[in-house]
Amino acid sequence: MSKLTNVNLSDGEWKIMNKLWEKETATITELTAELQDTTGWDKHIIITMLNRMEKKGAVSFKINGRAKQFYPILSQSEVSIRETKGFLDKVYRGSIGMMVNAMVEDRALSKEDIEELYKILEQAELDSNKE
Repeated sequence: MSKLTNVNLSDGEWKIMNKLWEKETATITELTAELQDTTGWDKHIIITMLNRMEKKGAVSFKINGRAKQFYPILSQSEVSIRETKGFLDKVYRGSIGMMVNAMVEDRALSKEDIEELYKILEQAELDSNKE
């Protein structure tokens, strides 16, 4: 994951990355059309954000005729793991237990969420016993 060294995405950049992960490649015109209704962004905002994301090493492009086809360099799982760790460190001092406890206290976990957490933890325990 060396590509992730200094890649932190803003909320807007996440919107663009999600479209690129979904579509695999997209032009500025396609991204503008896809995001216009939900964000109100015009092509100039998209261009600015893509330039920033390219400098960060999150996206790149290839020339296809007269248009640039942008594509993600980083996988969704790479960025998600990095962002999750950053969130945990910033908000819960790196403690997953503190985060889950806060959600329990806030009654934010449904029965399905709790069952899913049990399955995840059981799998993690099985995986750690293999090592």
